Amino acid sequence: MSEVWLVVLVVGAVTVALKAAGPVLLGGRELPPPVLRVVVLLAPALLAALVAVGLVGGDRELLLDERLAGLGAAVLALLVRAPILVVVIAAAVATALARGLA
Repeated sequence: MSEVWLVVLVVGAVTVALKAAGPVLLGGRELPPPVLRVVVLLAPALLAALVAVGLVGGDRELLLDERLAGLGAAVLALLVRAPILVVVIAAAVATALARGLA
């Protein structure tokens, strides 16, 4: 077995162990309210971080390009409470227009 496959197996086993640790340790008990408030905020915070890195993250530099116009259009559409499909279309159109003008 190569070193790569050994690493893949070890990382897979650790991942399974970490995922199983929560239910095994909690055993059906409710989380304390302060912990629950933090857990509820983890997914949106992680999603926002991934979007930010994907949007302006380059190879050790900030990339400020046409995608920011798409983000701006999406934010505006969200502020007026547009449906998610309209938000995505607005972002795509704004990005395409910005790229067409550049």
